[in-house]
Parts: sequence; C-alpha cells; structure tokens
Amino acid sequence: MPKATAVWLVENTALSFDQIAAFCKLHALEVKAIADGEAAQGIKGLDPILTGQLSREDIEKAEKDGSIRLKLLDPKVRVPEAKRRGPRYTPVSRRQDRPNAILWLVRNHPELKDAQIMRLVGTTKTTIAQIRDRTHWNSANLTPADPVTLGLCSQIELDMEVEKAGKASPEKVLTQTLLPVEETTSPDALSGFRAPSRDDEEELDAEAVFAKLNALSGPKSDEDDDL
Repeated sequence: MPKATAVWLVENTALSFDQIAAFCKLHALEVKAIADGEAAQGIKGLDPILTGQLSREDIEKAEKDGSIRLKLLDPKVRVPEAKRRGPRYTPVSRRQDRPNAILWLVRNHPELKDAQIMRLVGTTKTTIAQIRDRTHWNSANLTPADPVTLGLCSQIELDMEVEKAGKASPEKVLTQTLLPVEETTSPDALSGFRAPSRDDEEELDAEAVFAKLNALSGPKSDEDDDL
C-alpha cells in the first residue's frame, strides 16, 4: 500500500517529496498532490514503523540529510513459501531407472492407481500404461526394481500410498461378493438348503425296494400271464 505509507510520511515526518517518492515508488508530483490534499483523499495513513518497513532512527537521519534514500528493513519473520504442486523432480542420473520402478510397483502393488505411481516415481500416465501393456519401447530389457532402493521415493511415502490404496480395496471386494440380506434369506434361496423330510426318505426307499425286486424276479413268462 504505497499511497497509504506516503500519506503517513507526509503527515508525520519532515521528509522531502523526493525521499517519500523514492521509498514508496511514486512520482514526486504525486506526493506533492497528496500533501496538497489533491490526491489520496480518504486513504488512511499506514505507519511503516509499526509494519517493520522503517525504523525511527532511519527516518530521523533522512530528515537531517535530504540526500539519504530510505530502504526497506529486512523482515524479522520470514514466511516459508508454499511448496509448488507438480510432478516429482527426478535427477537426470535416476531417470533411466523409472521404468524399472514402475514395473516393480505394477507387479507388487497392483492396487496402486496411476496417480499414486506418478507421485511416487515422477512419471507420466502414458508411460505407466505402456509398461502395463508391455508396449514400452524398452519392455524387453526392463527389470523390476524397488523405487525406495533406487532412491526415487522414501519408504514412508511408499507405505502411505499403499495404505491409501488398501483402504478402498476391501470395501470394493465386499460390495462385489456379498449379496443383500433379502436375497440370502428368501424362501427360494433357502429351498436348496432344506433338509429332506421323512416322507421323502420313505418314498425314495420304496422305489428302490420295488426296483430291486423287479430285477431279481426277471422277465415275466407266458405262464405267469395266464395265472
């Protein structure tokens, strides 16, 4: 907020217009317009001492010597920069090992998604698909290798990705194999597990007995028909 700082310096210091303009990166005529009330009307002054931009001693020195130009103080607290999200950087010396690491992950952890492999190894989805389909240009020479051993990722990172993938897998399997309660407890579903009754056993036994008797008696003769 350069204009707010310029307003405060004009109102509370004896600095020249050139000094204020150089510090706030404004034109000297613009600072003069602020002093005359022609510009920055309604803007509340911002104290650069409270914000840590200037010190009282620096202002006093500049007031005594018009040739001194004020400079911003070094911040006492540095806010760490947010990490930039993007593909993992792989050193040039390790890039030839990425296909071997992808092949190892595909074989040993098939539950991992392509996005997870991309985060671990720093590769592309196209390369993963080619290695899965064995259409990679160097498929014949690829050898599975642990990405942790190759230095492409840490063991903690690999364990975290495997754990994430494993959380969804059991639920998916259960939903595909388990049937609803209505289907498993319906009369039709239970009919196949019904134990045979005593009547069924007697009926089956009677048929077996008659069949055995007929086999023992042999074919009927004409004399038997006359009788």
